[in-house]
Amino acid sequence: MLINCCCGGGGVDVRQVVGGLLTASMFLMIAITNIISSLPPPPPPPPPLMSAKVDHRVSITTGTGTAFAIPLRLAPCWRNPTSHKKMNESKGFITFSLTTGPEHHISQVTDAVVIARYLGATLVLPDIRGRQVGQRRNFGDIYDVDKLISALTGIVRVTKDLPADMATRQPAILRIKNRVSEYKIEKQIQPIFRRNNYLRLALIYQSASFESKQLYTNKELLATACVAMFQSLELQPELQKTGDKIIQRLRELGAKSNGEYVAVDLKSSCLLDGVAGRKRCYSASEVASFFKKAGFSEETVVYLTEAFWHESLNPLKDAFPKTYTKDDIIPAEKKDQFLIPGNEDLEKALDIHVCSKSDTFVAAVYGPSYSYISGRRIASGRSRILLVSDRWAQNSDFASPFVSKKSHVAHSCYC
Repeated sequence: MLINCCCGGGGVDVRQVVGGLLTASMFLMIAITNIISSLPPPPPPPPPLMSAKVDHRVSITTGTGTAFAIPLRLAPCWRNPTSHKKMNESKGFITFSLTTGPEHHISQVTDAVVIARYLGATLVLPDIRGRQVGQRRNFGDIYDVDKLISALTGIVRVTKDLPADMATRQPAILRIKNRVSEYKIEKQIQPIFRRNNYLRLALIYQSASFESKQLYTNKELLATACVAMFQSLELQPELQKTGDKIIQRLRELGAKSNGEYVAVDLKSSCLLDGVAGRKRCYSASEVASFFKKAGFSEETVVYLTEAFWHESLNPLKDAFPKTYTKDDIIPAEKKDQFLIPGNEDLEKALDIHVCSKSDTFVAAVYGPSYSYISGRRIASGRSRILLVSDRWAQNSDFASPFVSKKSHVAHSCYC
């Protein structure tokens, strides 16, 4: 369509009008763009709320469990017990020994401390009885003496040696199942202590000792048990240094997995007896199958609680080449100290330390080591604890109930 405008006999070219409008529109758009760019950026969207439900599947990318929701670090639920006003005026003495391996020592210490607290007795630093007849160690050969005394200050009086006048006497010897109850202390132990004021405790481990959430209803005894169980036992500095070197080496080997490693409590000579549909232990071949189905990467660094390599471990090594025993990674100068017959307690103490600090802990053996290590991990916020299983219907089949169901006694102390 042709538009012809006349004004006083003159005409305006429509192309000039359209060109002017386009130019004006361009400048307007530039101005608007400049205004928008000068505005501050919008705030980022709020982060998604973290679900309280933990995903127990293992990440396929790193193979060390990064698919887990990051757990909130638990805090102590207890208040420190009130100090006895007359703690220096001991009512008597209690002696005991740590026996049957480091995996049992914590329950023995806890019961002895609780009994001593209730009775107002002085606790004599225990010795350590080895797995071989007649084998004894000083407490300080494995554990930090100063740490124990410091943790129990104001709770129980601890002495390194029995006074000479007491050493010539015969103590009353009591066999006590661990997780001793307040009722048993009051009705059975206290009367004997009042008559004799010198007890020798023989503490017997029960497999279910870590598997009940409730420790004590008495808040003083609960606090005492929590301090003893989770704050009193640490490796003596030299052993801890060796354990830390093993951990450092594992993290170096796991550079392709963000420096993470998986610790597996495995017994090569396990007995295949079943309990409630789940076997008591699993072989290296079964652990390898479990890792594959759970989605572990082939680059996963795996630490086994075995001293030396043997052919029964080959199926795990074939599937996950970065699998190591202590002999593979312990500093060479330490092998004669830890990896010789008769030093199984030192070896086990290292295993507990390395497993407690791992990014993921996998139990292929269900026993006191699994319970003790799980408690230490829960208390320190390391809740990636898996149970080897051949059932795959649900994730709960291989997530430790100590975490998923909060069935460990640690949840009486940390919340």
